Amino acid sequence: MSTGSPASPDTAAAAAAAGRTRELLHAPLLPTLLRLATPNVIGLFATTVVIGYDGYILGRLGADALAGVALVFPLSMLMLQMSNGGMGGAVASSVARALGAGRNDEARRLVPQALLIATVLALLFTALLLGLGRQLFTAMGGSGAALEAALAYSNVLFAGALAIWVPTILSAVVRGTGNMVLPSLLLSGTAIIHLGLCPLLVFGWGPLQGLGVAGAAISTLSTSLLSGGVLAVHLLRGKGQLRLRGTAWDLRPDLLRTILRVGVPASISPVLSNGAIAAATALIGSYGTAALAGYGVAARLEYIMVPIAFGFGTALTTLVATNMGAGQRDRALRAAWTGAALVALITGTIGTVAALSPALWMNAFSPDPAVRAFGADYLRIVGPSYGLFGLGLALFFASQGAGRMAWPLAGSMARVAVVAGGGWLVVHHFTLPATGFFWVIAAGFTVYAALIGGAIALGRWAQR
Repeated sequence: MSTGSPASPDTAAAAAAAGRTRELLHAPLLPTLLRLATPNVIGLFATTVVIGYDGYILGRLGADALAGVALVFPLSMLMLQMSNGGMGGAVASSVARALGAGRNDEARRLVPQALLIATVLALLFTALLLGLGRQLFTAMGGSGAALEAALAYSNVLFAGALAIWVPTILSAVVRGTGNMVLPSLLLSGTAIIHLGLCPLLVFGWGPLQGLGVAGAAISTLSTSLLSGGVLAVHLLRGKGQLRLRGTAWDLRPDLLRTILRVGVPASISPVLSNGAIAAATALIGSYGTAALAGYGVAARLEYIMVPIAFGFGTALTTLVATNMGAGQRDRALRAAWTGAALVALITGTIGTVAALSPALWMNAFSPDPAVRAFGADYLRIVGPSYGLFGLGLALFFASQGAGRMAWPLAGSMARVAVVAGGGWLVVHHFTLPATGFFWVIAAGFTVYAALIGGAIALGRWAQR
């Protein structure tokens, strides 16, 4: 019988946190990756449901509402991708590399720097979209009732940009410690709340007057704030490797550079990727409102690819970063390719099903035959390339963990060049039907995956 005194809660928490790091460094890769990714995928399935559900709810308001939100969608997803996968991934990567190298105090001190970055970028989004929203959406092809719907949604969402950025950065900090469960639970819980709150705010109920498309934005901000509050309490009360209570909240330029060295190129990449979507939206707009609405619905399936890739990708970021921090480059590479293959299999399967049976997706969003027809053509052509899109996205997240972002950035630039340049030629020079432009979009995904995957295969992670 043991006579030793029981371990204190602080000691037990520290041991559990250290155990997570040891598992990232030494446990079999595939089971470790699946253990890390499973809660992410479950949580992000909730995000997938929300993306589709919002389209369904707003589709009940008519084609103008769908077209208006389609104009905002690239910019709202840009903000989410920058905060989650761009700067968020850089924060998770920096924390994980510090913990993998045994620099626990550095990991704690990274958090105030991350929140400073989040605040600055949130305010930039607010200033840009509130000041220039009408001009941006007009340039993307918006007009009339569709433009007004876009502004009604955008002005609310981006006025509360800080309520998006801070919670997502706090979530990244938690993921960087190897704890994927809490962020995923919050994604699932707040999604359930959104499912009830969104239609209530959009359509109203009883004496509560409906707010239209703005109600969906208010629901998104409200659930994000709730998630941020829980994460803040968790980190302030946390024990073990990342104890924030008592951490100095001072400016550390060296730690800012640690985050920004990965975060800036990682954030430029979704800017470019969403730039490709924005360019595609503007070009599709020349075919009319039905085409714009159909494309907006079909392209939502691509944004569902992002949460799937993010579920595995955030696990890859932490797994790769921890091993790179500990000097285990070969294990980090094996983890990257294992995760990328899994994501490509999942996204490729979804794309193939959508290509073979586009009505499964399109009919859920609009009763308009013209909208359905344009979206179905898009999915038949672009859907088969979704496996390559998923492969590139997974390797993007793995590259964040390695701190090697030059080639992912090059891949995003190449995709924009193909979509914007090739699309302009197809639409304005050759004046081909929309299906010709859809082939250009598929080519953009192929080039994106080929550049990132090829660079990693040629050993670019070994170079600074």
